[in-house]
Amino acid sequence: MFDSLISFASGGLTQFGLLGMSVYILIVTQLTIFTVTLYLHRSQAHRGVDFHPLLAHFFRFWAWLTTGMITKEWVAVHRKHHACVETAEDPHSPMIYGIRKVFWQGSELYRLAVENRAATEKYGRGTPVDWLEQHVYTPHALLGPSLMLGINIALFGVAGVAVWAIQMIWIPFWAAGVVNGIGHYWGYRNFESADTSRNLLPWALWIGGEELHNNHHAFPSSAKFALRRFEFDIGWLLIRGLSRLHLARVLRVAPGLHERGNVNLPDAETLRAVLTHRFQALTEYYRKVILPILGDEVRSAGDHLRLLPVRLRRALANGGRWLDQDGRARLRAAMQQRPRLRTVVEYRQRLVALLEQRSPEQALNALQEWVHDAERSGITALQQFAQRIKGYASHPV
Repeated sequence: MFDSLISFASGGLTQFGLLGMSVYILIVTQLTIFTVTLYLHRSQAHRGVDFHPLLAHFFRFWAWLTTGMITKEWVAVHRKHHACVETAEDPHSPMIYGIRKVFWQGSELYRLAVENRAATEKYGRGTPVDWLEQHVYTPHALLGPSLMLGINIALFGVAGVAVWAIQMIWIPFWAAGVVNGIGHYWGYRNFESADTSRNLLPWALWIGGEELHNNHHAFPSSAKFALRRFEFDIGWLLIRGLSRLHLARVLRVAPGLHERGNVNLPDAETLRAVLTHRFQALTEYYRKVILPILGDEVRSAGDHLRLLPVRLRRALANGGRWLDQDGRARLRAAMQQRPRLRTVVEYRQRLVALLEQRSPEQALNALQEWVHDAERSGITALQQFAQRIKGYASHPV
């Protein structure tokens, strides 16, 4: 009897060694990641995909069991992040709190955000309110992780405590720390979105597709995060598989952008495409217009521009939005000495302004005027961009 107790304490019901426990940890933690990205994020927060009721409830149960997170609270915090991104109201912006705090204390910022009940009610609408949510998952959120602890101890004995600890830190580290922190600090950008979001890697495997964070901020409601040919989103692969099994229904995917030929003047279709792909248009403007002009200025005589820090040159991509007062002053001074550079930056500002017009008729008139002026600017790169943008059109991916 005593030997049996010792055996159970050392190995639990499974008597797994390190390899067996490692495989178990990999499976359960990745299942938790998929629960967060597929159910909480893409389905509940952004309505990009619907899951079969049984599968949706499994995801909700698994989130309760392995994280103790409440669906309404998670959704509310994430929606507020998008609505107030990079402002003082953003629950977890590295621009506001600093990268170290968001990376290491992201879960604390999350808990602080959910204490704002008014914000939870405002941003958490449309999440489950059934009997289980009201009587089990929400009022007894800590019961799930406690039950998970008991299951792990039963399976692995005393080592189950360590397994459970890894499970408990998995989402706080990878989601609250890496995605919310590093995802707004390091990586590459496909789109000059109105925030600092970045794609961590083009091959989004380890954290369910959340690595493609900049793509997501450009098209938040899209169920698919991979938007370029070389990018891969494992979460989307799972959605496609579940869809074939009639367990998922895709509601929204980011539209593609193509150019029509022989368009003499921007029309309503052009405007719709420019508004839909505003971040892509601004990114292309930076790469196709501003960067070539900047390169010409540097090559011609730009001792002054050569001394301009890289961060100031990159700030031309977003109009210097994230620069401090001194940085903006230095950038303005550099542009004053380079009329062509100043001109294309001013055209970018005009483009941004017309995209913010509330009246479609006024926006279209402003776009037509912008294209007309750009084509007569005498700046080749700007003229070529104007030719492209007036033929913009959207189509489903």
